[in-house]
Amino acid sequence: MLDQLTPRPLWRHFEQICAIPHPSYHEQALIEQLQRFADSQGLQHQRDRVGNLIIRKPATAGLEQAEGIVLQSHLDMVPQKTDDSNHDFINDPIQPRIVDGWVHATDTTLGADNGIGVAAILALLEAKDIEHGPLEALFTINEESGMDGAHGLEPGLLNGTLLLNLDSEQEAELYVGCAGGIDATAQIELERAQPLTATTPTIAIKLIVRGLAGGHSGLDINLGRGNANRLLAQLIEQLQAQHVVALVDFNGGNLRNAIARRAEAVLTIDADQLDTVRQSVQQIRSQWQQQYLTTEPQIDIGLLQTDTNDCPDTRPLTPTSQQRLLDAILACPHGMIRMHPELDGVIETSNNLAQVCLTAQNAQLLCLARSADDAELNNLCRQIDTALAPFQAQLHFDGAYPGWTPELDSPLLASMQQLHQQLFGIEAEIKVIHAGLECGLLAAAYPNWQMISFGPTICFPHSPGEKVEIASVERFWRYLCQALTALAKQPNAHG
Repeated sequence: MLDQLTPRPLWRHFEQICAIPHPSYHEQALIEQLQRFADSQGLQHQRDRVGNLIIRKPATAGLEQAEGIVLQSHLDMVPQKTDDSNHDFINDPIQPRIVDGWVHATDTTLGADNGIGVAAILALLEAKDIEHGPLEALFTINEESGMDGAHGLEPGLLNGTLLLNLDSEQEAELYVGCAGGIDATAQIELERAQPLTATTPTIAIKLIVRGLAGGHSGLDINLGRGNANRLLAQLIEQLQAQHVVALVDFNGGNLRNAIARRAEAVLTIDADQLDTVRQSVQQIRSQWQQQYLTTEPQIDIGLLQTDTNDCPDTRPLTPTSQQRLLDAILACPHGMIRMHPELDGVIETSNNLAQVCLTAQNAQLLCLARSADDAELNNLCRQIDTALAPFQAQLHFDGAYPGWTPELDSPLLASMQQLHQQLFGIEAEIKVIHAGLECGLLAAAYPNWQMISFGPTICFPHSPGEKVEIASVERFWRYLCQALTALAKQPNAHG
């Protein structure tokens, strides 16, 4: 279906990418397909020590002395699905569909982030009618869950000096900077109640906060969307003010860079209170549906009877530990912290309370903190530490990656802006993104590179609503092809 769209080579490759499962940490099958592709095209390829794939294509005859261009995209995708989907991201292909000029997936993330970039590079590598200098395609691994590929890239492997990163998500925008980030994991010790002889029969119930929009934890963090972890903690607090409820398990969110869309908890209650608890949940559901009418129109609360057999520990938390956990979740910073003081409309600093889970002895809260300013990122880390200190949280920071500092006087930026004006009659907007592009890490290994990031219009990445605009992909492709030719024919402009 997709290979009937224009440009056909790009969409053909994207459809093939959709057919191969490739969430983070599971890119091997896709890499093997790309290696077979390189062999079929007679192109030299290699894997580096961390697993990134590099494919090289010689320059068009007569342009061998042009500056080398590195085309870069990441291979993994974010695995998110709707609450009623049975999709298995390890084994099932993505099912794309076309709706009103956009390509969506069926009940899952689409993987246009960054599959469209990968597909564009593959189409360029097989093209015979595009003039270009020496090309190196860099396909990095595990960008979405830790940027392992960019972290591990070795200096000296690549010869190009101009990097075109194809991982941005709004056409007519050129990105020249991004936020840095760090994972913050808090561990809170909890106590379980000793089994007692019940004087009143108890039952276990599962509460599920669901139907939230979720989204990218950087790009969408200022949209006022609900965080399922915080909402579930609020729900339990409201219920325990009216009923005797004992928390056995809590599990919410599943990705560090996605706003938590779903969270669930197992609690025990007196059996004769089930009806009144249902009534309380219904009242809270109605309140939320009014409160989040605009930002979360599908918000819902599920309640069902269950058992505790699948919980890490079948005993409920003590009342003190239960309150400590709820207070910690609600005290942890979440959302946009600060707008950029110099860049209009750009988020500078944010925190995403991404995951909450219980083990038998403790709770873990996982956050992804971002900032375009190193000092503000350090301040945010202190803020998280201070907020969680009253709950005896042991905080650990890891997985840090640097931001990408803008170079507004870059000759590459000037050339790309001039070309955009020529092709589309308007200047592209120069942007800094509140997300983790790999450019900051790549610059550490290749400080001589000039870099820019651009792409077609992709909406709602990191959520099942992800979609890519077909018309923008065609314009993105035309711009990319023209850029390769234009840059190859002015080899001394970026020295």
